[in-house]
Amino acid sequence: MAMTENTRGAMFMALAMASFTINDALVKSVTPFLNTGQIMFVRGLMTTVLILFIAKHFGALRPIKTLFRPLVLLRTLSEIAASIMFLTALGQVEFASLSSVMQSLPLVVTLGAALFLREPVGWRRWTAIGVGFLGVLIIIRPGPDGFTVGALLAIASVFATACRDLATRRMYADVPSLTITMFTAIANTLFGALLIAPLGGWQPMEWSVLGHLAIASILVLSGYQTVIFAMRSGEISFVAPFRYTSLLWALLIGVLVFGEKPDVWTLTGAAIVIASGIYTFYRERRRYLMKSAEDS
Repeated sequence: MAMTENTRGAMFMALAMASFTINDALVKSVTPFLNTGQIMFVRGLMTTVLILFIAKHFGALRPIKTLFRPLVLLRTLSEIAASIMFLTALGQVEFASLSSVMQSLPLVVTLGAALFLREPVGWRRWTAIGVGFLGVLIIIRPGPDGFTVGALLAIASVFATACRDLATRRMYADVPSLTITMFTAIANTLFGALLIAPLGGWQPMEWSVLGHLAIASILVLSGYQTVIFAMRSGEISFVAPFRYTSLLWALLIGVLVFGEKPDVWTLTGAAIVIASGIYTFYRERRRYLMKSAEDS
């Protein structure tokens, strides 16, 4: 049986989430030793070298002027902003809690698709988006103890990542996925280098730290490519909900690796966010089927 575009996109998204989540865990393990800029630079440098070899092999190298095409530039800047905010939050927020907040991404993507891509969104899905954001508030629990800088950065990272995904969805057909990945990695590396001094300067690295970042760079490359394949393969409303598979990885890693014990509020909030996203997906699929029936 031939694989549909939606199925292919869903598989790529699930693989991307596994790659990114394990990468995040490796990066979190080195945050006590390195600042955000140094992490971005070292990991980005390794990733860039790998991508350049692969891009050259597949003939995906493009002139630097390609970076300044509006959608490519928007996607690259969104990725940089998301990386800076997420990596900073990673050192301040529990792994499972941060991942739970990130589960609101499909809702934000749906919101962005309605506002900027003019995709129709009815009152039920608007309600689901609102309920999903309520779930995020339950996770971070606004107050002296819950509403921290790390929590704000996590939320801001969600919006920056949604912007990246929407730009990917509208990406020019003549720009290869590897080219997009290459420019993203190079830009992250350069911005990381600029942030090293302001964030405390260069810190010496043990081999274990360097090894973690080396593995993370491979996983970032895998995640970059597969998430681009996912967003360019299937319908955005079908593919986006498969981001939720990352929470399964995050909860498992948080408990087994970092010794975290997610409380009932985090789990409740995550369940609300996921339920809202699944409902949004259900409504979109129903609308699509009804429209197909009318057209036929």
